Amino acid sequence: MTVVVSDSFFERTVANLRSAWRDIARWTRPEGVAVRPDLPGEDRPTIVRTIEDCLAGRGGEVSARARAADLGRLYLGLSPRGRQHFLEILARQFGLDRGALDDAIDAYRNADDDNAVLKAEQRMQDALVSRRARLLTQLTTLPDGFKFLVDLRAELRQQLADDPSLSGLDADLYRMLTAWFDVGLLTLRRIDWNSPASLLEKLVAYEAVHEIESWDDLKNRLGPDRRCYAFFHPRMPDEPLIFIQVALTSGLADSVQALLDASAPDDDPSKADTAIFYSISNAQVGLRGISLGNFLIKRVVDDLSHELPNLKTFATLSPIPRFRWWLEKSLASGAHKLLTGSEHEAIRSVSGVHGAKGGLKRLLEDPDWFRDEAVAKALRKPLTRLCARYLLQEKQGGSMPVDPVARFHLSNGAQVERLNWMADTSANGIRQSAGLMVNYLYRLRDIDRNHEAFAGKGKVVASTAVRSLLGE
Repeated sequence: MTVVVSDSFFERTVANLRSAWRDIARWTRPEGVAVRPDLPGEDRPTIVRTIEDCLAGRGGEVSARARAADLGRLYLGLSPRGRQHFLEILARQFGLDRGALDDAIDAYRNADDDNAVLKAEQRMQDALVSRRARLLTQLTTLPDGFKFLVDLRAELRQQLADDPSLSGLDADLYRMLTAWFDVGLLTLRRIDWNSPASLLEKLVAYEAVHEIESWDDLKNRLGPDRRCYAFFHPRMPDEPLIFIQVALTSGLADSVQALLDASAPDDDPSKADTAIFYSISNAQVGLRGISLGNFLIKRVVDDLSHELPNLKTFATLSPIPRFRWWLEKSLASGAHKLLTGSEHEAIRSVSGVHGAKGGLKRLLEDPDWFRDEAVAKALRKPLTRLCARYLLQEKQGGSMPVDPVARFHLSNGAQVERLNWMADTSANGIRQSAGLMVNYLYRLRDIDRNHEAFAGKGKVVASTAVRSLLGE
């Protein structure tokens, strides 16, 4: 049975939010404001006037809150095209107040004593806050206002590539969210099978690494030999920001299918010596770029160390999402010396074609290549060696690894510990990494040193076993 999280899950959230905000708006503004869902040109002045009303600050706090609720309700009632027009208006027409900024600069230049300088500096700081940022801050006073802004940024980022004029609005949201979602303000909570059903439903919806296929699968991931932790914000108490799934094992795990096997018996967590982090999922797209994962891992390690002092090893079983992309790009460009002489011969013996661009490429084009024992045996050595090269040597921008998961764990102070052949034989695992997965090891005494080496020099710390795969 497949778990289905239908659109109704998200539709309920929007409907509840619109209803709550409509009630707030009507409390003091019974007439409300109406626009058509696609926000055609003739309706856009209504949006501009509503925003101006919010910024004008007329009346008391109750009136200001009602105007903000009316505006938020309007946005939630728009179609995707209408929301795009709304964001364009906000980005292009409600930036800095140039007149106020010019006056602040003049006041600073003309300040003739310390007191005048301090006042002018404050005035300039106020003038450097855009009008749209002031509006967005008003929206946080509404129920679920923080969640609304997080989702607004998620929608905004979908349009950034096609409309660079939205970058100023994105920058405003990023600065605000970075301050509001500082890790010191977050709480770490464990999620288990007894957690509210609404939270478990979100766990299914937000899982980004290994799809949760059934309620039995979810129950298995929350079993006695498993742990799941998430960060929460006090203004979004029912919304996980980022969550991590952990398996308690004896030794390093080398297969995600074995790790997720719901039919396997539960292990005794008191006898486990290893904590395997096998999935880290960012639940809020609107918080992308705001670093939470590294703090989450450190907090979870600390929590597990206190709960289960028998744990000696903290490691991951991680995907290698861009390995096949890099390999296919290298094959297409005719990269020099991808294969050794013996690897050429092994591939030719099962493909009938000589050369990486011919034989290797042809074999990998078959999505079931790994099921052929002879083909899998011929490809194991070259693919494992090339994967080690990809993780340890291939860089972007001169210093950072190409692989995004590698960048994340290495920047947190982990080391590349072991490559695992046929560790993920799902269709996605074969497609993105030829079935390979990697263990990143978090050795507590080395974390700070590894982080400094990576951040300062781009050094990729790896075990002797992984480096030996390169033939060095």
